[in-house]
Amino acid sequence: QVQLVESGGGLVQAGGSLRLSCAASGRTFSSYTMAWYRQAPGKQRELVAVITSGGSTDYIDSVKGRFTISRDNDKNTAYLQMNSLKPEDTAVYYCNTRPPQQLRTGFGSWGQGTQVTVSS
Repeated sequence: QVQLVESGGGLVQAGGSLRLSCAASGRTFSSYTMAWYRQAPGKQRELVAVITSGGSTDYIDSVKGRFTISRDNDKNTAYLQMNSLKPEDTAVYYCNTRPPQQLRTGFGSWGQGTQVTVSS
């Protein structure tokens, strides 16, 4: 069961940047595909970016070219570098495995997430 702690969110103006961190503990990290998800007010949680254990990445179209997902397996940490932020990026951002660990194993939970607010 992997515990997940997201950090790095905040309030920025449109065009600004943030770097989110996801610290994972409790299980080995390096073998999992990791992902960032987000949930905007009144909307369902959506996948944003994914990185495999081998470092292959993918993104939803709306963030492609602006966001970069990365990982440091020695630190059991995943990152999301967000540049050229837009108001529509405003959401609570979560990290998890892909598929989410609770769906894979029946154990674990989502972390608290970290709030990203982008003002116009």
